[in-house]
Amino acid sequence: MSITLTERAATHVRQYLDDNEGPDSLRVAVKPTGCSGFMYVVEMVEEVQDTDQVFESLGVKLVIDPQSFDLLKGTEVDYSREGLNEGFKFNNPNVKQTCGCGESFSIEEQ
Repeated sequence: MSITLTERAATHVRQYLDDNEGPDSLRVAVKPTGCSGFMYVVEMVEEVQDTDQVFESLGVKLVIDPQSFDLLKGTEVDYSREGLNEGFKFNNPNVKQTCGCGESFSIEEQ
């Protein structure tokens, strides 16, 4: 099971990578934080670590560390614009609940 991008997300990332020298990959990760337990982290990266897992989705190289991969298996990443707000949206089948502000989430017990 891998991490995938929607066409909207892939288009957004490819455009960003084309406009900026250096980064050639998108790192998707989670970190402990917030009121529900975890928060998504998305950043452009140039270097892949030996322990990272690498996937390609719609022409975009995705880099995920092993700890994050366990929490992100099967996730689809979308990109949306709603009024003045824009950003990545995560359809993570492992999420049990999200906090009221939508910034953090908890994972079903394995």
